[in-house]
Amino acid sequence: MTRVLVVDDEPQILRALRINLRVREYEVHLAATGAEALQMASRYPPDLVILDLGLPDLDGVEVIQGLRGWTKAPIIVLSGRADSTDKVEALDAGADDYITKPFGVEELLARMRAAVRRTGSAEDLPKIKLGPLVVDLAAKRVTRQAAVPTGAGPASPTAAGVGALAAHTDDIRLTPTEWHLLEVLLRNPGKLLSRNQLLTEVWGPGYADATGNLRLYMAQLRRKLEPDPARPRWLITEPGMGYRYKPNPDEDPEGPALPTAPVGPAPAG
Repeated sequence: MTRVLVVDDEPQILRALRINLRVREYEVHLAATGAEALQMASRYPPDLVILDLGLPDLDGVEVIQGLRGWTKAPIIVLSGRADSTDKVEALDAGADDYITKPFGVEELLARMRAAVRRTGSAEDLPKIKLGPLVVDLAAKRVTRQAAVPTGAGPASPTAAGVGALAAHTDDIRLTPTEWHLLEVLLRNPGKLLSRNQLLTEVWGPGYADATGNLRLYMAQLRRKLEPDPARPRWLITEPGMGYRYKPNPDEDPEGPALPTAPVGPAPAG
């Protein structure tokens, strides 16, 4: 079921789209302000966004920029602004399509289907390895893979040490906010993300000073994902600036490090 976030300050449009989309088996979430839209998107990550530009608290372009910091979900602008300058600004900010009010529901549905087709299937989203952990961005799931001995009963402890190994997978539960924060970092490998940027993208524009929230959730993520939370390997703090996701060497977007000449004899084994 495709999850759609509809953002508009006109109650009749929210009501009409909710009815029409649910009848066609879309999962629908509604927001009447920009801040509510960003919070709703973090709680229920959308597959597609329908967005009005004229919101009471934020301009729609700001909402587009906030969403584009962490999601590639198609954004269709549904606005009464017919000026080409507004259209260009929205499209440059990251919108995928622009429909001027008044609009026809069938045209909107066709544009939605086309936008979803262009984004590709969920299988196109990457799986990222953090040591024994696998972060599946499509399934929104974090698993820990471990090998356990098989074929050895309790009466043969020796066999347990030499028996065949089978893969065992455990799920690691993340809260919606933890997941949103992790996803923003993973989608920007190697890039320094400022505290203000993370707070705005994860919590919304009204939380720019809530640095305590960010520290708390980063600490929780490290406890769940890092081998040694006190010395993180992947979720790195840049003091006084922000945070970055440091990929494994074989996943570094800047390429592998240059080889260095050996200094001494290679260690045995």
